[in-house]
Amino acid sequence: MKTLGYYNGKYGELEDMSIPMNDRVCWFGDGVYDAGPCRNYHIFALDEHIDRFFNSAGLLKIKIPVSKQELKDLLNDLVKKMDSGNLFVYFQATRGTGIRNHVFTEGAGNLWVSLTEAEISDGIEPIRLITTEDTRFYHCNIKTLNLIPSVMASQRAKEAGCQESVFYRPGGRVTECAHSNVHIIQDGMLRTAPTDNLILPGIARAHLIRACKNLNIPVNETAFTLDELYSAEEVLVTSSSNLCLHANEIDGKPVGGKQPELLEKIRSYVLEEFYEATRP
Repeated sequence: MKTLGYYNGKYGELEDMSIPMNDRVCWFGDGVYDAGPCRNYHIFALDEHIDRFFNSAGLLKIKIPVSKQELKDLLNDLVKKMDSGNLFVYFQATRGTGIRNHVFTEGAGNLWVSLTEAEISDGIEPIRLITTEDTRFYHCNIKTLNLIPSVMASQRAKEAGCQESVFYRPGGRVTECAHSNVHIIQDGMLRTAPTDNLILPGIARAHLIRACKNLNIPVNETAFTLDELYSAEEVLVTSSSNLCLHANEIDGKPVGGKQPELLEKIRSYVLEEFYEATRP
């Protein structure tokens, strides 16, 4: 299979799958999701993604219809049905199915999975960024399906010829990107926003922090500002789609490029961890 969709026990090519109109995702975006890369049929950091998925569901009181181990087994079985083992693995749970009503639907939710072929960037080529005032809701730590602000920011970045949009709050605090975490290198130290309710606690972010600590690079998990972003020695962007990217432009102005050896040390370490964990 080139693509694969799964919905409550049924699966097939994505284009052949359908869902009930009364699934609450259709009315409210009432669900949570998680996703990560797969290489050589090995899903990277799967336990961490599943833990975050169940945490997001718990915060919204959504009952996932399977256990953590059952979900892990299911995902590992589904990837084996694909023609290629290099994939993007996406899974979500919605609150359930029922006539539209703001009050919770009773019982367990609906489980979705989609698999598509994908490759992880090696992070060598720099990317370009823009900044966008962060006007999203204040539950950014929950990976919900309500992604319209991120969709609009991503489209704005595309129209500006950029690959990502960096959110900032009133007062200039940088939070994260439309679908990534953003970090800076300053004075040889990794600066990354704290995991409060204004950012998603990224799995790739956690691996970046561990990589820096293993490389004896200091880590400071405190908020930084737009001014600090613009003047940083390097700007890093991490996500489960692309584990370690770096930016050379923000809002049309050059950034970074002041710690290339340190940047390469971090990039190669993060990618090697991924390659080692996903060997055939």
